[in-house]
Amino acid sequence: MRIVPVACLKDNYAYLVVASGGEAAVVDASEAAPVRAAVRREGVRLAAIWSTHHHYDHVGGNEEIAREFGVEVVAHVSDRGRVPGQTREVDTGDIVRVGDVEARCIHIPGHTLGAVAYYVDAPASRSVDAPASRSVGAPAPSADAMTSPVVFTGDTLFCAGCGRIFEGTPAMMHASLERLAALPGETRVFCGHEYTASNLRFAAHVEPDNAAVARAVERTAALRSHGEPAVGTTIDEERQCNPFLRPGSAAIRATLGIAKDADDVTAFAAIRSAKDSFR
Repeated sequence: MRIVPVACLKDNYAYLVVASGGEAAVVDASEAAPVRAAVRREGVRLAAIWSTHHHYDHVGGNEEIAREFGVEVVAHVSDRGRVPGQTREVDTGDIVRVGDVEARCIHIPGHTLGAVAYYVDAPASRSVDAPASRSVGAPAPSADAMTSPVVFTGDTLFCAGCGRIFEGTPAMMHASLERLAALPGETRVFCGHEYTASNLRFAAHVEPDNAAVARAVERTAALRSHGEPAVGTTIDEERQCNPFLRPGSAAIRATLGIAKDADDVTAFAAIRSAKDSFR
């Protein structure tokens, strides 16, 4: 299986998930033109759109792509009527397939009530390509093959961050992040936006002595300086440096004035509030 990030809009990523036989799904068809160009350049047969949530910057290309390629549109059962072109409703535990690729759906409400992640367990081999060009051109160079699982998290779990809470509650979002953090540590995280550098600035602010954050800052700077995406971190790395997965951290609590005996949901809510106003 190959994963091809497709740069969309200002800082969004769609992803082509390409099976060994050339069939493909696109995760979050943010806009039609870049997805269409990537499908044609990669020579794949598009079979499905897997939408992570209803926000327009993730589904704006759904109807045009679905109409042009004749594909199904998958989204959470509660997003019926909110996701353009939706033809299939899923919930936690449901399986979606494209070719020999099988993804398990995980309901992760908080950012929106119908947010859903798509988790692909480890196949025999897999590669991740550099971001697809927004104009038709030569194929992007391929990175090393992977054997780890992957998860597409939309705007719930970002690399070194998490999405704002628009429709859910802090308790709901915390539970969803805990659900994702419980995935195997080697799972690679492919999220909906390139927010990694700004997220790490906040992580360094709230936990300045965290060596994992310092390593992540260096890695991200190196990747972005070459125009490469900083997504694809592992769940293990996120556990070490993502402040939203670390509400129990004594250092974070001290920086933000969170009581030592506060429960994790209360601490998480305080971290999210601090990030909302961080500049």
